[in-house]
Amino acid sequence: MPKPRSSFTVEDLGLVEYETAWRLQEAYAADIATGRRSPALLLMEHPHVYTFGRRGDAKNLLWGEEQLKQKGISVHWVDRGGDVTYHGPGQLVGYPLIPLTPLRPAGFDVDYVGYIRRLEKMLIAALARFGVAAGRRSGKSGVWIQPDAWSRCPRCRPENREKPAKIAAIGVKVDARGITRHGFALNVNPDMGYWDGIIACGLQDEPVVSLADLLTPFPSMRRVKEAVSHAFGDAFDLSQ
Repeated sequence: MPKPRSSFTVEDLGLVEYETAWRLQEAYAADIATGRRSPALLLMEHPHVYTFGRRGDAKNLLWGEEQLKQKGISVHWVDRGGDVTYHGPGQLVGYPLIPLTPLRPAGFDVDYVGYIRRLEKMLIAALARFGVAAGRRSGKSGVWIQPDAWSRCPRCRPENREKPAKIAAIGVKVDARGITRHGFALNVNPDMGYWDGIIACGLQDEPVVSLADLLTPFPSMRRVKEAVSHAFGDAFDLSQ
């Protein structure tokens, strides 16, 4: 008989301040590590925020303090991997809090890269539910759309339309207990103008795209959350 899936919970938290979500991850990770709580996927949106990871470079923040204040953007330096990214309303942010130890091959340390590849696979599968063909790029984390699928985007710069565009960013941490934190951000219908304030992930002239740029009508946030939740369970062999 097939081995039964371990369980996980999905919590839809709505709009949450970034610092609140960061503290919540700390509390959940501690409980999961000691078995007091099941693995979880936290889904939410954030007010406008730029976050810098462990490889962050302040030069990749292009707007000054006055412009940040006018736009209502906070800035945080955090303990995930990667450089700078943007979170805001209309973007689905997911924080998986799961123990990686059961996923690693016997005799090996936590498979950090393999975990990121699974997150990419999960997002690709979720997007496929809406008829959106997405994929990976060698040497770059995240999920990307090929030029022929988004080149008619009316707001996108003509000089970028021959390049793949990023639709989802990934930046994670695995703590000393093997519990994952931070996660992914999938662009559903955010205000794309906020990417003008940063060199996202430190990648110069790399276009960014959203589901609203690709689909008319684009799916609701509720439908995207449902697709991601199902794809997450499949990718990590977990059941709700």
